[in-house]
Amino acid sequence: MNKIISIAPGRTCLFGDHQDYLGLPIIACAINKHITLTAEKNNSNTFEINLPDINTTRTIDIYDKHSTLKKEDFFQSTLQVLQRYNCTPNHGYNIHITGTIPINSGTSSSSALVVAWVQFLIKAFGDETLLTPEKVSQIAFEAEVLEFNAPGGKMDQYSIGLGNIIYLETGDQFSYDVLKVPLRGLIMADSGVPKETLGLLNRLKTNSWKAIEEVKKHVVDFDMNSAKIEDLQKYLKYLSTDLRPYFEAALGNYNVTKKALTSFKKEKLNLIEIGDLMNQHHHYLKNLLKITVPKIDAMIDAAIDAGALGAKIVGSGGGGSIAVLSTKDKEIAISKAILNAGAKSIYIAKVDKGAHISITNSLL
Repeated sequence: MNKIISIAPGRTCLFGDHQDYLGLPIIACAINKHITLTAEKNNSNTFEINLPDINTTRTIDIYDKHSTLKKEDFFQSTLQVLQRYNCTPNHGYNIHITGTIPINSGTSSSSALVVAWVQFLIKAFGDETLLTPEKVSQIAFEAEVLEFNAPGGKMDQYSIGLGNIIYLETGDQFSYDVLKVPLRGLIMADSGVPKETLGLLNRLKTNSWKAIEEVKKHVVDFDMNSAKIEDLQKYLKYLSTDLRPYFEAALGNYNVTKKALTSFKKEKLNLIEIGDLMNQHHHYLKNLLKITVPKIDAMIDAAIDAGALGAKIVGSGGGGSIAVLSTKDKEIAISKAILNAGAKSIYIAKVDKGAHISITNSLL
């Protein structure tokens, strides 16, 4: 294994933004933008990492043990996590990492990097039984979220690792379902406004949990998984004015996601129905969780005015990207309208098969 190529796609959340850290379901898909990690064995005890897209290089001594992690040092956190899986490097590699996923745009370039890094390390030094989509996704989640006690959930890592469109139950009864249905007409547009992540996630997660726990104090058998949107007013009366939007968004987005799952499981996908549900989901994200910014609002308004079936912000919010659903005949007009509204870049996205690796055994 003199040369290993590890590839991981980006992802977009279709339904369930800001739900996975509440243990609630999401529907997301891998998209055909990628991080590509190319590793060639060297004769040293170091990883020589080159990231030309961000004009950065890094040297990691494979025998150097760090007692504390620096913020968002996913290279080192992954090495620490994999030690617990008995995956320990014993020789060096020259590593070149490039990507086509827009950076800081809400399409999970950082998670794709972690997944690609996990795949490479397992293939080079680990047990082959770890090299399954499920195990790679879980290890990436541990390295990116648990190792830093960060507020995120499992959507990003599992969407990228499993590929396709997935329905993910993120609660105590963790499970997933790969929805192998064709989804065409998905347009992704990057606003060029850097997204917020940790601060925004902390605020939303904290307040959403507070709201749910407050309802539980008054409704002993309350369970979000069985709560009905029709009973919303009954629950809101137990909450202070500042917590009500967070609870309504959690319950509303849960309701929309379950409806979307039903739609995705129909014999023929109804794009009008999916688009309408995307619009409902965006309503909760914009008007209750308030995670949009003016440029995102302008881009979504332009898409809808140009005939989009549905549109929503993607990711943690405060900037980033939007996902738009379109019929084939309106893709060009909608794309032009979004660009005229100020988008930095735009592309027609296809559903990707998920993270994978290839190996080259060159002659020495």
